[in-house]
Amino acid sequence: MERVGVIGLGNIGGAIAANLVADGHSVTVSDVDPARTTAVTGAEAVGDAAGVAAASDITITSLPTPDAVSAVADQWVGAAPTGAILLDISTSAPATNRELATRLQSSGHHFVEAPLTGGAVGAQKRSLVFMVGGDDEAVARCRPLLDQLGRATYHLGPVGAGTTMKLANSLLAFSCTWASLEALSLAAAAGLDLRTAIEVVRTGGASNFFMDHLVDGIDTRGRPPQFSLTLAAKDARLIDDLAAASGVPAPVARAIRQVFADAVERGLGEHDWSDLVMSAEARAGLELTLGPAPEPGDGAA
Repeated sequence: MERVGVIGLGNIGGAIAANLVADGHSVTVSDVDPARTTAVTGAEAVGDAAGVAAASDITITSLPTPDAVSAVADQWVGAAPTGAILLDISTSAPATNRELATRLQSSGHHFVEAPLTGGAVGAQKRSLVFMVGGDDEAVARCRPLLDQLGRATYHLGPVGAGTTMKLANSLLAFSCTWASLEALSLAAAAGLDLRTAIEVVRTGGASNFFMDHLVDGIDTRGRPPQFSLTLAAKDARLIDDLAAASGVPAPVARAIRQVFADAVERGLGEHDWSDLVMSAEARAGLELTLGPAPEPGDGAA
């Protein structure tokens, strides 16, 4: 069993900490909200990142922004034993993570990035997919933990590679979602039945993960936020910035950045990202609702 720390006990970090405790690891936790630390039964709660570092050989960080990761790393490095690993599962920027890895290496520590997809439910059910960047030796030390916490772990290369893959994956998720909402807006403006429109898309082969798995829930608004639109807007900025830094023309990334910024400006920042449909409605001046599902046999001859 490992001595593992978790810093950042939000929807994902809290579930991961609980699963680590369940697996029998010695777990030390810290969060800016003390109530979150006491909620992880069986973990040792400490007041700051330095306290976690002193008690852990591998410290997992799950934090909202690259600046937050950097600030925690500055506290962590002074107390972490030589050879300890900072394993960051946040969504950050490749260049920022490479700089952080170099800084920690100079002090005799290691940095591994493992951003993920699967969200809070995936963290609870151990169905996360981790996209890993880091040196082979450090990744090998982290991999047993990641394999316990998720359903797939991909080591994509050095630090920066995992975060690049995460941002590429998010671009697909964000753009498919928004393109689907735009398509439904066109159908609604023409008076088409949206359930029939969705069936046509699914049958015709132009579907995507949103239309296949999520669109049936668009009538439910105001869910407790598991991934806020503010965080989505942050990720969209990182995607657009990565495209610019890479010299890759990415007009879709630029448009998606604007879409999420607009949603935040409309006051939806603290909403779950599933409420992006509300932004689409406001922009188009119409309603995107499916209404009750038809009873079996409705419409039959």
